[in-house]
Amino acid sequence: MRSWPDEHINKPLKMKKIEAIIKPFKLEEVKDALSEIGIEGMTVSEVKGFGRQKGHTEIYRGSEYTVDFLPKIKIELVIADAQKDAAVAAIIKSAKTGKIGDGKVFISTIEESVRIRTEEKGDSAL
Repeated sequence: MRSWPDEHINKPLKMKKIEAIIKPFKLEEVKDALSEIGIEGMTVSEVKGFGRQKGHTEIYRGSEYTVDFLPKIKIELVIADAQKDAAVAAIIKSAKTGKIGDGKVFISTIEESVRIRTEEKGDSAL
């Protein structure tokens, strides 16, 4: 059996950062799904990118050209570790169309957060 040093016992709980790249028309559905499980705060950015979708060709004024980067929405949220599974499930369920280009969800560990106004730290700063 592994024993942990005493400083590990008093260490604050970890938080998770979730970054989701989704189709733009799915933003409201994802926001509503997260709100339903009690997650209110998020940052949303308009981004461009491609994966397996590889863009597409369009014709403009008689000339064909390739659109490599497709418009996407990037949602970022930092949440308590205990909310991770519910948040990821809500994002997937509400963003999924079943077609190529639905997006990705990335999860990483956040060591610390600080609310600037009150200087609260950890998950109480969320």
